[in-house]
Amino acid sequence: MNTATAKLYNYRQSPRKVRLLADLIRGKNVELAKTALMFAEKRAAAPFLTLLNSAVANAENLNLDIATLIVKDVAVNGGPVLRRVNPVSRGRTHPIKKRTSHVVITLAGK
Repeated sequence: MNTATAKLYNYRQSPRKVRLLADLIRGKNVELAKTALMFAEKRAAAPFLTLLNSAVANAENLNLDIATLIVKDVAVNGGPVLRRVNPVSRGRTHPIKKRTSHVVITLAGK
């Protein structure tokens, strides 16, 4: 069984928030996944839709049947953390962690 993948590295949103969309489309048909992402009211929906379209284009290049494709796997892992500090009273600082995500979508035929 051939699979097509698409990857998005260093996406500047925390993995915890991005995983909500990953759970939304995992195991669905590609057309249903696109529809779900178009109507999802999350900030990561637009980059996710672009990534899904990229995976479909990769599947076309591999001569896979687009009508039978399903979202086999969506992996959202943590990327590098940008560490910043917030100054507070008495010369101290509080840490700020700006998290990033690595997203990998895998499509496969039924």
